[in-house]
Amino acid sequence: MLIKEWMTTDVITVTPDTSMMKAKRLMQEKNVGRLPVIDEASRKVVGIISDRDIKQASPSKATTLDMHELHYLLSELKIKDIMTKKPFCVRAEDSVEMVALKLVELNIGGMPVVDDLGRIEGIITDSDLFKVFIAITGIQQGGLQLAFDLENAPGTLKPIVDLLRSKGARIVSILTSIEAEDAPVRRVYIRIRDITCEAEIIEEVKANFPLVYAQKSSVVTNAFKS
Repeated sequence: MLIKEWMTTDVITVTPDTSMMKAKRLMQEKNVGRLPVIDEASRKVVGIISDRDIKQASPSKATTLDMHELHYLLSELKIKDIMTKKPFCVRAEDSVEMVALKLVELNIGGMPVVDDLGRIEGIITDSDLFKVFIAITGIQQGGLQLAFDLENAPGTLKPIVDLLRSKGARIVSILTSIEAEDAPVRRVYIRIRDITCEAEIIEEVKANFPLVYAQKSSVVTNAFKS
């Protein structure tokens, strides 16, 4: 899966000379948690500002400044004073999996997407990754999810799939989770739907394969609506 299929292209940006107050207001109005900072002339990304950065830079509620002094202080504070400079950026042709890995490694919530010249093209965030997860699991289609602990060896999945198909089940998704390449066991999740003998299928699968759990889900029709 490529970033360009999931990123937000209508990006709200600020410049280094934007005031912190304006950036804060933009985040609140647009309901976003971070803003790429760009050079206005070249459209190149020079930084990124998050709501956490703004909170950390804002005066404490215990401040002794009066309202006029506080307003002046906030109006003078620019994005360039508090932004993260030279943020980690990704390309539209990079994979979503790589983004997820980097977000976890860097402990951040989003990354600007740039072209080969460093110009802003979009932004990809943890919210976008949640949408990816929803799509690949097929949870929005409902159905029954079966989880197995299978030997980490070729051919262990085919007998289960053959059985489910013989019962007329429609396979929505198959996902695998494994801790290490040489781990003896892998967790496999299979989501199925369009079945009329659910209890019978569960019992037969349980009798023949290492079933961990079976969980039924309802159809979700508005998973991607804001």
